[in-house]
Amino acid sequence: MSDINLILYRDSKTYDISELVESIKWKGRKGSAARSVSISLLDCKGAQSGIDVTKGHQLIFSYKGKELFRGMIMSQQQSESFKMPITAYDNGIYLSNNKDTFVYENKTVHDIFIDVCKRFGIKYSDVAKTSYKIPELTKSKTTAWDAILDAISQDFKATGTKYYVNSSKGVLSLIKRREDILQWVLETGGNIMSYTYKKSIEDIKTRLKILSDEDKVYAVKKNTELEKKIGIFQDIEKKDDDLSEAKLQEHIKETLKEISTPEISLSVEALGIPDVISGVGVYVIIDELGIKRTFYVDEDTHTFKGGSHTMNLTLNSVNE
Repeated sequence: MSDINLILYRDSKTYDISELVESIKWKGRKGSAARSVSISLLDCKGAQSGIDVTKGHQLIFSYKGKELFRGMIMSQQQSESFKMPITAYDNGIYLSNNKDTFVYENKTVHDIFIDVCKRFGIKYSDVAKTSYKIPELTKSKTTAWDAILDAISQDFKATGTKYYVNSSKGVLSLIKRREDILQWVLETGGNIMSYTYKKSIEDIKTRLKILSDEDKVYAVKKNTELEKKIGIFQDIEKKDDDLSEAKLQEHIKETLKEISTPEISLSVEALGIPDVISGVGVYVIIDELGIKRTFYVDEDTHTFKGGSHTMNLTLNSVNE
């Protein structure tokens, strides 16, 4: 697998262990703090890596000259098979594996992200400037990742701007999501090898009721046309006093639009594209189903084995 380069950092030295690699699975999931690699290594006399997870050994995985992953090995297994499966995580793992109590007043997502990174000694750079000050955010005895996700969610609710956390070359960044970037195309008869398409209304809602703190009805918004077809399915939500009337009405409108949309998911096995990972949009063409539109990657697993690179994707029609 000459396209694969695997570097091990062990005992303050670097070792190229690419020749020991049998296969690599590089994966991530939307909403997860860290991406990971699961690697099968040869482990026999004369062909051993010397990995010991208790010593904080690090890996860098590159494909065709481009670094895809950098992180710490956290699991290893050895047996009479003379193979060593290992799993490593990028430094997003420090967000999901550290707990504390987080209390913020009038702080931006930018402020909160930096505070969390400093609190746990996590390297960071390229932190997007955010202007909205969250009135109050209190997270008791929870993970650093949960605190950051809550802050991002509150900012999005108030401004409509999406941010995400990225790990690159051992450094975390807070990045503003762009919706206008060029999308990769996945197409049957081309790079799609197989697919499974699912459509469901099991969790759909046709109306949204907004309640005050006293549980009095503040507003009700309906999808009348949908109710004519499938009946009433109602959700309720507490009124957010921190939002202006205009912002609240916009929030109600957008929320109903989202929850009244059928769940459409698509699982695809395709030829591998390193840039296609969880959170990005891809343009999908499946002529057999009449599909020609954008889907978003909820989960991705890239497999590198025997000189080939394939990817299994779970796609969603809604970019949540």
